[in-house]
Amino acid sequence: MPKTILIVEDQQVLREIIKEYLLDEGYWVLEASGGRQALELFEEHEIDLIILDIMLPELDGWSVCRRIRKKSNIPILILTSRSDEDDTLLGFELGADDYVVKPCSPPILLARTKRLLESRHIRDSEDTLTGGAIMLHLPSRTIMVDGKLGSLTHTEFEILAYLLNNKGIIISREQLITRIWGYDFAGDDRTLSSHIRNLRSKLGDHASRIVTVVRSGYKFEDQP
Repeated sequence: MPKTILIVEDQQVLREIIKEYLLDEGYWVLEASGGRQALELFEEHEIDLIILDIMLPELDGWSVCRRIRKKSNIPILILTSRSDEDDTLLGFELGADDYVVKPCSPPILLARTKRLLESRHIRDSEDTLTGGAIMLHLPSRTIMVDGKLGSLTHTEFEILAYLLNNKGIIISREQLITRIWGYDFAGDDRTLSSHIRNLRSKLGDHASRIVTVVRSGYKFEDQP
């Protein structure tokens, strides 16, 4: 069944261009020109990914992202003309998974979209990954910490799953970036650092299981 993508963009011309590229790839597309309309469509439809502009009428993209994250870990790709570092980090703190700065190449945007959608399907022979009191259930993409259900964004889930799959092994920052965002990633190390920081905060007392290895990368340890 085709994946459904919601484009939230107030510039009609750009929205139509993105839509045509997605339709050509076989996706189903929903459109919203403002934040409130985006939230309405999110509630009414099963959506697989959201391409979300920041500067929107009525309700900005930050607010939309924040409200959706309270209910879903659906992949969110921020589309913005604002390339300031603080804006980018704010997006990740609110739960965005990736971002593209306008003006952008539609093929690049399409590639990033595909990457996010494909990475939701972790190919592993087991249904669960565990590390101490942390358990990831892959089919439902849920996390349990100390027996309590938690919530991770798409990217946080991918990072933790990769580390759990390689417990005790040092994974370089370059390996993680390539695994999560692909070889064409346009960001920098601060993007990964922001996601790691958010992930640790959600692990609570078990945050120290994700170990930073200076000048090398990260590893997950069963014993904090």
